[in-house]
Amino acid sequence: MGEFIYLDNAATTKTAPEAVEAMLPYFTDFYGNPSSIYSLGASAQKAVEEAREQIASTLGAKSNEIYFTGGGSESDNWALVAAAEAYAGKGKHIITSVIEHHAVLHTCQYLEKRGYEVTCIGVDENGILKLDELEAAIRPDTILISVMFANNEIGTIQPVREIGALAKKHGVLFHTDAVQAYAHLPIRVDEMNIDMLSASGHKFHGPKGTGFLYIRTGVKIRSFLHGGQQERGRRAGTENVSGIVGLGEAARLAFSHMEERSRKEAGLRDYLIERIGKEIPYCRLNGDAGRRLSNNVNFSFRFIEGESLLISLDRKGICASSGSACTSGSLDPSHVLLAIGLPHEIAHGSLRLTVSWENTMEEMDRTVEAVKEIVERLRNMSPLYEDFIRSAGQNR
Repeated sequence: MGEFIYLDNAATTKTAPEAVEAMLPYFTDFYGNPSSIYSLGASAQKAVEEAREQIASTLGAKSNEIYFTGGGSESDNWALVAAAEAYAGKGKHIITSVIEHHAVLHTCQYLEKRGYEVTCIGVDENGILKLDELEAAIRPDTILISVMFANNEIGTIQPVREIGALAKKHGVLFHTDAVQAYAHLPIRVDEMNIDMLSASGHKFHGPKGTGFLYIRTGVKIRSFLHGGQQERGRRAGTENVSGIVGLGEAARLAFSHMEERSRKEAGLRDYLIERIGKEIPYCRLNGDAGRRLSNNVNFSFRFIEGESLLISLDRKGICASSGSACTSGSLDPSHVLLAIGLPHEIAHGSLRLTVSWENTMEEMDRTVEAVKEIVERLRNMSPLYEDFIRSAGQNR
């Protein structure tokens, strides 16, 4: 593969070399089954528990509150389905937001077909949850609130502490999908009254196919996979030892220099936002300018199609996206952009750039110049843009 600029870190990240190195011995030397009683299995089990402790320490949690999974989508499914089943005796009402990842929204649809009622809370024009609407939606039969920590498309950070306080006040469980936020923002589960939290390893330079679900001690939740006593009987199946080791090492690395990394990413982010906003007319920054992930840039450009923009960027060696990687190939505009009030035709022209601390300012300059050139070319091919310019000239 030739030289390219990778700006799709919200979709996935490059696995850290340190994580790969930590994983390798568990493929060849310490390959025992962690459930075995002999020393080879015990070595594997020890590595799993060390990774569990590493993860727990990043959240201010206990190690026995961390359950390893195959990724963020599994963690979300487990949290919602198993909690709904466990608390069905109290009620069958669940609250979420309109801009959740589809791992949450589709799971809620699954639960609706099984007799649960789901209320989706709206957001403002920047994608921030309406807290007054949330509190008004809580009922005596509400059993769960699930709101993401930070949005994967527009980068908006939710008022998680306030949501947790509301949930605690009303005696309702609070789950947060922290797939985009974990290892980018400081999270303390006790201080924020978080009962369950989902995360995915490949979003913070860990291996794909790894993740975890934090479940607070005392939360009733059903087993997700049946067949063995792994993960304290709640998720059967032989542990992915090498992946778990890589996940733990990636978390350790990410939190050891999170502040420095976030500062550099924010500098690159702000540079992109400033240049694109100033140098390309008829564009809109999506998401809150202040309450925003350090690596997220999302713009909508009028009079173009986002897919054409992405294809043209790819030809120039720039990897970007128009939104969630899980909805690539869909012809529908982003549900997140529609939720913040964008009309279909503008939502279709979106571009998401998510940087990493490894990116350079020179790459940002090359990216801006490429976007400027492509947007101008695509607009010059658009009859709608031609009509708009002609009408603007006549109205002067």
